[in-house]
Amino acid sequence: MPGPLVRRSAVLSACVAVAAAFAPLTVPPPPASAAAVGHESPPGHHRADDGAVRVEADAGEAAVLGEEHARAHAQRRNDAKGPQEYPQAKRTKSLTSLESSQQRTNAAFPAAQFGRFTEFFPSPDFGVHTALLPTGKVLLFSFERVEVNPTKETGPTDRIGRTNAGRAFLWDPSRGTGARAFKKVEPPTVLMPDGTYVPRPAPFFCAGHAFLPNGMVGVFGGNTGGKGGSGAKLSFVFDPWTEKWFRNQDMSVGRWYPSVVTGADGRQIIMSGQSERGTGTPTPVVERFPALRHPVPWGPYDIPVDLAAERLRADAPFRNDYPHLFSLRDGMIYGLGRDADQQWLFDPVKETRTDLPRRPADFRGYGSAVPLPAGFRGPDSVLVLGGDPHDPNTYRLSGGRWTTEQPRAFGRTQDDTLILPDGTLLTVNGALDTRNYGHGPFNPQADLSYRQIEMRDAQGRWRLGPAQRLPRGYHSNALVLPDGRMMVTGDELQQIANDPDIGDKMDGSIELYEPAYLHRGARPALDRVPEGELGYGAGFEVHSSTAARVTRAVLLAPTTVTHAVNTSQRHLELPIAGVHGNAVGLRTPPSAADAPPGYYMLFLLDKKGVPSTAKWVKLGVGRR
Repeated sequence: MPGPLVRRSAVLSACVAVAAAFAPLTVPPPPASAAAVGHESPPGHHRADDGAVRVEADAGEAAVLGEEHARAHAQRRNDAKGPQEYPQAKRTKSLTSLESSQQRTNAAFPAAQFGRFTEFFPSPDFGVHTALLPTGKVLLFSFERVEVNPTKETGPTDRIGRTNAGRAFLWDPSRGTGARAFKKVEPPTVLMPDGTYVPRPAPFFCAGHAFLPNGMVGVFGGNTGGKGGSGAKLSFVFDPWTEKWFRNQDMSVGRWYPSVVTGADGRQIIMSGQSERGTGTPTPVVERFPALRHPVPWGPYDIPVDLAAERLRADAPFRNDYPHLFSLRDGMIYGLGRDADQQWLFDPVKETRTDLPRRPADFRGYGSAVPLPAGFRGPDSVLVLGGDPHDPNTYRLSGGRWTTEQPRAFGRTQDDTLILPDGTLLTVNGALDTRNYGHGPFNPQADLSYRQIEMRDAQGRWRLGPAQRLPRGYHSNALVLPDGRMMVTGDELQQIANDPDIGDKMDGSIELYEPAYLHRGARPALDRVPEGELGYGAGFEVHSSTAARVTRAVLLAPTTVTHAVNTSQRHLELPIAGVHGNAVGLRTPPSAADAPPGYYMLFLLDKKGVPSTAKWVKLGVGRR
């Protein structure tokens, strides 16, 4: 069979390494005109339908140097214009204003009740895609910038050739917040079927991704370029153990903006995305990785290389991209589309699709959705939030029916909602619409009320909290770190509009938030957890020097997120069988449907909800 799983030693040598001041809280205003901000294209440029300026080669240079070389010269000239069109002084002034308004606003929010934002620091990547790895490091990947003027499209959406390229980095929180804490992990070099076949780092931005049981991240799709953005058939894994990318066989169809979820069997289900024919052609094809003829990559030495995906019999004719996908405790895959009438249930074993009830709310753009904690069992309901700036309500799907739940303070799109270790929810980021913060598309000025976070308690009540430094909308992301802090990043428009040094290579920024539970006293200790794999419904012991204080133990799945789509979140309470000295007896979830196999963060909590620093455990027993 082609493409078997290979052991690490066999592949390492064979694979190519590969402003304004913060306004008082108000409900955001109605949207400004949806008309694009007008910019005339400079000579030698062409404006694409999405507002991007596509750099074209000078005809004279092309005749002498060749098309690709001449285009590179044109790109360098274009890069030099960015700081002139949007000068550094403007960026510095904006960032200073945001910092001042954040400090003034957050003085009214006690940390023990609302948490606090702490460090804000540069990053070498925009963070369009983020994933927390079981090594504790964070994978960030996106694209090489083609503009540094935030009133223009930063990414190479409609480019073909060398400039349509991806990039990736690792951030190691244990190394702090400086440049030395980041490591470049270049994606594999590829030849894209765009007519140029020019080698470049794989343009895997706006792909879909999820975790495999061995802690690796499967990444599917990307942008072939042209046609307003077109789907790539690319299939990769990122190995956190070797910190390298590995390529698999191409998918059967191109996908740009697909969604991916890991099922109870550890295999990944891939749906939707714009096809290779370009924007406006979403594919209904559903694929599974790896194909059933290949074993599931289970151990850290099982690196998928040249494995195939396979097409499922069921289709998923989503009219819009990035649907929310969740594997709930019944083992089914719930596909919640952006259109109200496209809510579906998929059986990954029988390969069937059935209808779910129509969602009460109408079309929703990019907004978050969360599988709600359900105690000792896996989640059996989903809360849909955001995606409509005029609708603050939240909507719950449970038991095959929808209910309207308590609203947030106001509607927002591009938001990210996370489950925290104590089981509460927290929303960060948001905007009026794609590339629109309240004053028209591609305008960095923002309705700054979107900077306030919102928190949902165990009773489902929402309240506003402190403000983050930057407004972050489209392409913003957030995830929970093993020490219980939250990392916030993303939104290349706002990052380059507030870049402290647009001339360096640190394009992005990261901000850290400490939830309120980190300001309520000393943390419990989690000193030791079992090594190896833990079976389902099995008892095990952990050791804590503060065992007498422990009242709860929870598993929190790591996040991999993009475009407000986070299919990996999961929160489970573990039954405490007893405490004997420093030993705390626990029991794992009953089945893989409750918690798909893979790595989870284990937290111990005290009666105040203060969590320990997490340690990683792996659920599921692999091949022997």
